[in-house]
Amino acid sequence: MLSLTNAMSVDVEDWFQVQAFAGVIPRSEWDALAPRVVDSTDRVLDRFARAGVRATFFTLGWVAERQPALIRRIVAAGHELASHGFGHERVYEIGAEAFRADIRRARQVLEDAGGTAVTGYRAPTFSIGPASTPWAHRILAEEGHRYSSSVFPVRHDLYGAPDAPRGPHRPFPDGVVELPMTTLRALGRNLPCAGGGWFRLLPYPVFRAGLRRVNAAERRPGIFYFHPWEVDPGQPRVLSAPPLSRFRHYSRLSSMAPRVDRLLRDFAWDRIDRVHAAEIGTA
Repeated sequence: MLSLTNAMSVDVEDWFQVQAFAGVIPRSEWDALAPRVVDSTDRVLDRFARAGVRATFFTLGWVAERQPALIRRIVAAGHELASHGFGHERVYEIGAEAFRADIRRARQVLEDAGGTAVTGYRAPTFSIGPASTPWAHRILAEEGHRYSSSVFPVRHDLYGAPDAPRGPHRPFPDGVVELPMTTLRALGRNLPCAGGGWFRLLPYPVFRAGLRRVNAAERRPGIFYFHPWEVDPGQPRVLSAPPLSRFRHYSRLSSMAPRVDRLLRDFAWDRIDRVHAAEIGTA
């Protein structure tokens, strides 16, 4: 195991709240669908407990409002509670004022449920970027956050800011620090090396080699993320979703849990606020 400690994170949202299904599952139907986020998140908590790993849980306010006991279990287990916004709406679509209202509501609900300060934020679908949301980091600071882990410096049809800095940076002097999702610079482009669907689809040794290169060659920690629904292969199938969306969401779900277990063994991990304490200003 390498001595450099990487940052582990979980984006807590239910199976029906993902961007892949946004066009076929209206927000108005969410409360009528069978929730699975409690059981799937508890499975993640059990895995971390067995491995002795603490992580950052970027949690939807919508989930916290309905499942406060789950939030208390996350905090009681020693994990960092952070915000994923309230309603899983893409930031560049809702605009500055709605964004402010969303993160304010989410932070209040999360802090009430968890009994702890919430200072970290991750945008749904990595929907923050220097060109699309130049106001976001300033608003996050004004609303009491200290860092964001929302920018993914890759090119993708749903998200991405390929020209953004790959390492921690402060986009605006009066805004929060940004801790971008991990990429590997190769073949003249930024390649994703941060988890999610890419982690499920790539052969595990390829992903492991990429993260080791980030650690060894660049001497910096990686930030890994996944969702509780990714360790829930028994979730309902949304057959009305487009083929590409179904492929992205359902591919290799049954392989995810053992892959995460392997990753927890192969690298050292901790919460984002501790791994990046110097950049955030909490060291």
